[in-house]
Amino acid sequence: MAQGLDHDPPAQQKFVPLGILMVVTGALSLFFAAGESSDLWVDALLAWWARVGPTVPTITKLVIYLDNGPNNSGRRTQFLKRMVQFADATGLTVRLVYYPPYHSKYNPVERCWSALQRKWNGALLNCWEVVRDHALRMTWRKMHPTVERLEGDYATSVRVSKRDMKPYEARLERSATLPKYDITIRPTKPRQVS
Repeated sequence: MAQGLDHDPPAQQKFVPLGILMVVTGALSLFFAAGESSDLWVDALLAWWARVGPTVPTITKLVIYLDNGPNNSGRRTQFLKRMVQFADATGLTVRLVYYPPYHSKYNPVERCWSALQRKWNGALLNCWEVVRDHALRMTWRKMHPTVERLEGDYATSVRVSKRDMKPYEARLERSATLPKYDITIRPTKPRQVS
């Protein structure tokens, strides 16, 4: 005898969204992965920059506004280590600016999620194709987002030991007044502008 379900069938895979919003242009990029972690944040930035970087050849500095969540805080060692690696890989000076705790509502990317939820509108998000198609239908500032899936499993709660973190911590220029909320990372070799 087959057992019936009294709710929607369970999803075969979980998709966690991550958004990158270019504040100046309003261009929104949505990334989906199996789980959220510090590595997901930086992998999404790398994928985003691989696509966007060639279109902005004179940019040498990124200011990234963050919500100070558990996977991207100014104290998360794995995130900071990977951001130093991101700066070196791209040649960009990266400034991490964090909203104070409980103030992420002021982060413009947070407003994008309600637009995405309206497009989902109760749809059964049970596979990547459905998630992608609904996300592509949404608009933000009258533009459709780019939507990408990042493959692989992301380990959570990865920590870097104090000893291993020392060379990365030495690269972090923390604000004297707000050391956890304003961090600048300079690349070992700056990006050449064209």
